Amino acid sequence: MVSSVNTTSVNNATIGKQSQSYKFALSVLITLFFMWGFLTCLNDIIIPHLKGLFTLSYTQSMLIQFAFFMAYFIVSIPAGYLMKKVGYKNGIVVGLTTMAIACFLFVPAAKMQIYAIFLTAFFILASGITVLQVAANPYVAVLGKPETASSRLNLAQAFNSLGTTIAPYLGSIVILAVAIRAAEKLNASAKTAQDIIVYDHTIANSVQVPYIILGLILLALAIFFLVVKLPKLQGLDTHHDHLVQSEGEKKSAWAFKHLTLGAVAIFVYVGGEVSIGSFLVNYISQDFIAGFSQAKAGAMVAMYWGGAMFGRFIGSAVQKKIMPSKVLAFNTIVAMALVITSMLTFGHVAMYAILAVGLFNSIMFPTIFCIAIEDLGIHTNQGSGILCASIVGGAIIPVIQGFFADRIGIHHAFFIPVLCYVYIFYYAVKGCKHA
Repeated sequence: MVSSVNTTSVNNATIGKQSQSYKFALSVLITLFFMWGFLTCLNDIIIPHLKGLFTLSYTQSMLIQFAFFMAYFIVSIPAGYLMKKVGYKNGIVVGLTTMAIACFLFVPAAKMQIYAIFLTAFFILASGITVLQVAANPYVAVLGKPETASSRLNLAQAFNSLGTTIAPYLGSIVILAVAIRAAEKLNASAKTAQDIIVYDHTIANSVQVPYIILGLILLALAIFFLVVKLPKLQGLDTHHDHLVQSEGEKKSAWAFKHLTLGAVAIFVYVGGEVSIGSFLVNYISQDFIAGFSQAKAGAMVAMYWGGAMFGRFIGSAVQKKIMPSKVLAFNTIVAMALVITSMLTFGHVAMYAILAVGLFNSIMFPTIFCIAIEDLGIHTNQGSGILCASIVGGAIIPVIQGFFADRIGIHHAFFIPVLCYVYIFYYAVKGCKHA
């Protein structure tokens, strides 16, 4: 009897320590979600900034997103192998260091004012973020009970959205406002060749200080993750090579239909979300929408990403009681209706309708991700790499929307995200079901 009580006490103590370790790990990983959200959304401010500096068309300016999100396609699968070789913790350090190097690359890009160097910096930055995503998303998903995985990832993604909410506001103050002041000063002068050169240098250099600060923060985080202790989880750490495939088990993650269809859902979701965010500053600046200055429009973009943040906090609680696929279907229908409303209206109605889409986009990525990697077992790492590679939708779909914006106007080019939501609805209702 005494032995039984002692064993129970030891087990309870072990579970308690494990729970505390998991909570600490989740808290630490949330910082990564915040940072890559901040850096990703800062693109929405940089796009109109560089569009004006280099006199780009909508299609050309979307090459920023193309370079950024193409990294997910190229780097995700190698990142999965990296996790197997060095472990998720060292992988996180590699990702953070890569991101820091990319941030410092913005300095020569600004000094030389070469668009290609900016695009290279965006690609390297996204490569580092990709490594983080391949490690962190599945890690958070399995950091506790399987039935609350979607809720947990929604919570982590809520802090990702906190980063995406803050980035447009700070970016509009630090970067776009500098551009406006420089333009006002140029317009007030005689516009000599020297004045124009000074203006161009001011516009380009305004990105240097923010990215230098971000680079230093990323290096500090890399050092922190190098020394911090995180729990090892079965199936995600290289030390679990003893896990073998059982007889009759599928040989590859590609054999799971709900994963492959989920990869397409991630592709179109990220593409649609990035397309909307990328065009918001230019869209809101249009006279037939709100006619705001780019700085004010940039600050308004924070509402779009802020909605995603609040939606994820709400979704984290809701999905503990309602099936995630049903929540996904509902949010998709509402998001689709809001985009169509914006396309068919003008003024502030059109503006607030498109900004409100962020609230309903909120739960889509983490929900699709969790549904897609459900029951993959030993193929979870591979499945995560496939899903992260599918984020390449953010490279391709915005360019397609840019193509149509140049030809039929920015207002009606939003039919592209509508088509994306149609597929996500299909996945939520039927595609996510296990074969």
